[in-house]
Amino acid sequence: EEPVLLAELKPGRPQRYDWKSSCETWSVAFSPDGAWFAWSQGHCVVKLIPWPLGEAELCKTSERKSRGGKAEARSPGGAKEKTLECGQIVWGLAFSAWPATEEGDTDPTCALGLPCLVLATGLNDGQIKVWEVQTGHLLFSLLGHQDVVRDLSFAPNGSPILVSASRDKTLRVWDLSRDGVLSPGRQVQVLAGHVQWVYCCSISPDCSMLCSAAGEKSALLWSMRSYTLIRRLEGHQSSVVSCDFSPDSALLVTASYDACVIMWDPYTGEQLRTLRHVPLHSTLDYSSDIHSSSLRSVCFSPEGLYLATVADDRLLRIWALELRSPVAFAPMTNGLCCIYFPHGGFIATGTRDGHVQFWTAPRVLSSLKHLCRKALRTFLTTYQVLALPIPRKLKEFLTYRTF
Repeated sequence: EEPVLLAELKPGRPQRYDWKSSCETWSVAFSPDGAWFAWSQGHCVVKLIPWPLGEAELCKTSERKSRGGKAEARSPGGAKEKTLECGQIVWGLAFSAWPATEEGDTDPTCALGLPCLVLATGLNDGQIKVWEVQTGHLLFSLLGHQDVVRDLSFAPNGSPILVSASRDKTLRVWDLSRDGVLSPGRQVQVLAGHVQWVYCCSISPDCSMLCSAAGEKSALLWSMRSYTLIRRLEGHQSSVVSCDFSPDSALLVTASYDACVIMWDPYTGEQLRTLRHVPLHSTLDYSSDIHSSSLRSVCFSPEGLYLATVADDRLLRIWALELRSPVAFAPMTNGLCCIYFPHGGFIATGTRDGHVQFWTAPRVLSSLKHLCRKALRTFLTTYQVLALPIPRKLKEFLTYRTF
């Protein structure tokens, strides 16, 4: 089933072409609970849209935007759309839900007056601005990077640990908590090892590893416990620009300008599979320029059975984990980024002209085998699986060697 375009949101401001602004949507993000969507629509602005919005409401919002009218999205709970004026071009976005601080607390705002959901924005001048989502208020700015903050990643376990990737060729680790209070926290660590701009960073769901991709042929894998380099992942023929971990942390995918996605075992560094982006139609001549299929973004689906990729050949592709060819395509223009809705069912993509598109995605009921594998791999490393007294074929399945 091919992806269907549900809606397309467009910037509500006239486009500017001066050096102070730009119209690209370099980053889109859903909050961990799926209640909010953030969109860096260019012009130094971030839109916060409450979720869930039904398909009909999405289309209404899209229609009003395209006519240049003011569209205010509102969720069933009454939350309103917000506009964050960041003052600089926005490159990276990341949500984090503030964890409960006392036993039995479900809403940390009740216990300590802390925001329960924050959004970090990476800016053109090296600043990271952290916002309270419910009110749209700026909480504080993090200073330290010397160039564009290209990507951001919060620890998926809800802890206030933030990793930032920058064109200054470093990654920085920030702890946004101090004595139980959200604060412009201390810089925990500077990770240096890249020699080119750092494009992407991703923390594994078990919070043990960090992957970073720069304008280099290798990606770097770091320990989130010791903040030391674990290994270099070498195999691409051009710059690696995007990376993502599977929901059980057992797999890592990297996407490159060489038109390939490589699937890795992050624990051993082994290459498990290469997905090559070849032209959809033989009549389209992309072979003369490999960069026509250059990858921009890759992401795992929430259940871990699919991948989505965006490339310069004007296609959104969806891949099944066990197949070497895409299972679905959708035509899109100037795609830059993609992300799955946390509960599955559709994908959001950002484009170079400042738009956001929402696409249907395959819905799948995970097999009992995959659910068991996913449950086990959330706390067992590859080496621990290989040490289990179980049949070889079962080990191969649990370590994703049976594609």
